[in-house]
Amino acid sequence: MKIQFREFNPFDLWIWLKFSTVPSAREREYVEELFDSWFYLGKLGAFNAENLQVQETGLDISYMNYDSEAYDKSLLALMHNKGDFEYQGDWARCWFDLGTSDAIALDILINAIQQLGVEYVTIDEVYIGGENPDWPVEESESRPSFIYDN
Repeated sequence: MKIQFREFNPFDLWIWLKFSTVPSAREREYVEELFDSWFYLGKLGAFNAENLQVQETGLDISYMNYDSEAYDKSLLALMHNKGDFEYQGDWARCWFDLGTSDAIALDILINAIQQLGVEYVTIDEVYIGGENPDWPVEESESRPSFIYDN
């Protein structure tokens, strides 16, 4: 699976998927459930790199002392908004406002997409950001219209 980053704006981000064939209804459901789950975790502040206490402790976490107040001491890292998935042939895209969530959110999403591609849906390419010239984002109805206001 090819992963490529293009022009990146966390407040106005398109994520594009290219499948090996036109995805079936079941394959679309798998993809959409993955992205919905990822978004809801982000909306709840899960992708806060300032509070990765377990990760930073290492492998031995038995009897680890967890600072329950550390979350309140860190900056909020919340995703703000998500559009609906759109499909055109063997392509899919979805719009996101990642808000203040940290970049770890993208690593987690990419890991999940790669495993989804191994187990359930053949995804050839993933593009983070930018747009495809043959499918203008201005035509989208799932992205808030205020994004286009100058």
